[in-house]
Amino acid sequence: MTFSGIIVAAGSGSRAGGDKQWRRLGGKPVLRWSAEAMLGAGAAELIVVVAPGAEGRAAEALNGLSGWRAITGGDARADSVQAGLAALICGPDQPVLIHDAARPLLSAGITARLVAALDDADGALPALAVADSLRRADDRTITQAVARDDLWRAQTPQAFRRGVIQAAYAAWTDVEPPTDEATVVQRAGGRVVLVPGDPRLLKLTFPEDFAMAEALLSQDAPRYQTRIGSGYDVHRWGPGGSVWLCGIEVPHDQTLIGHSDADAGLHALTDAILGAIAAGDIGDHFPPTDPKWKGASSDQFLVHAAELTAQRGGRIVNVDVTLICERPKVKPHRQAMRDRIAALLDIPLDAVSVKATTTEGLGFTGRGEGLAAQAVVAVEMPVR
Repeated sequence: MTFSGIIVAAGSGSRAGGDKQWRRLGGKPVLRWSAEAMLGAGAAELIVVVAPGAEGRAAEALNGLSGWRAITGGDARADSVQAGLAALICGPDQPVLIHDAARPLLSAGITARLVAALDDADGALPALAVADSLRRADDRTITQAVARDDLWRAQTPQAFRRGVIQAAYAAWTDVEPPTDEATVVQRAGGRVVLVPGDPRLLKLTFPEDFAMAEALLSQDAPRYQTRIGSGYDVHRWGPGGSVWLCGIEVPHDQTLIGHSDADAGLHALTDAILGAIAAGDIGDHFPPTDPKWKGASSDQFLVHAAELTAQRGGRIVNVDVTLICERPKVKPHRQAMRDRIAALLDIPLDAVSVKATTTEGLGFTGRGEGLAAQAVVAVEMPVR
């Protein structure tokens, strides 16, 4: 299925409170929903028509997407559509889908039905049968019941072959510009057919429409549960000149003894993450009996646990590490430790806590025989 796309995003959106194409819906700009849908459905090229001076806003809204170009439109919708048609590089027989940015919830099924309909029609648009009873009124007083038979609610995209729609616009002679492309093609003698529309493809016209669209999106969003994992690790002190703690080398007159670099902070944190996703413990993934891990940096253990979490659809919310020792002093290095953990886990700095405490001279840490670390982590995991 090959087609080109035009998204008209040059309007002011005043009835929705202004600039509706740039407002966020479900966490991303309204315009991006339509662009992702068209590109994902296989658009060979995508023209985004914006108001003069809004090219930067389009680039920001569509950052990371490829296969699209922004151009400026005109005062009327018809002017913007014709500008988009002129910017296409496809041939005259190429199907072109012309879509309103204000209808963000476009599905691949709609685009496929529209392109297929052009096999035996000059144009096609998605539509929904009118289900409500209709009334005419004068100053809120009913004057007439209107039969709803053969009445349809038109949606976008509207689909035409490029040559057909451009020729139809060239033949338009009315002073008033057309409100949609189907009218233009019909006036030129073309046959425009309906394909089944989608109730979700609502137009964001009024502020309350955004609430409806958010509700629709929330139904599709995966459900998550918060899981808590805890980890604990101990290493004894031995001869050395520095110690690795939470990914940072700290000068000290001793070092921690272990098969790897003995970073108790990262070991406890790795175990906490593995515990939250029920994936065993650090020894299952990096056995101390395996010589490959002798002297290894504990950074890779933590990254492995984070990658496992991501592969299962999870997200690390926050981590909290406590180092338990009399020495060395942790506070001078705490910020560097937080920075390092945040970078390894690719989470915000304010989601990382590192702190230290002593045991007031009691127990093996109080006697300076070893260092202990404990960690707690919260992870959001999809409900299967």
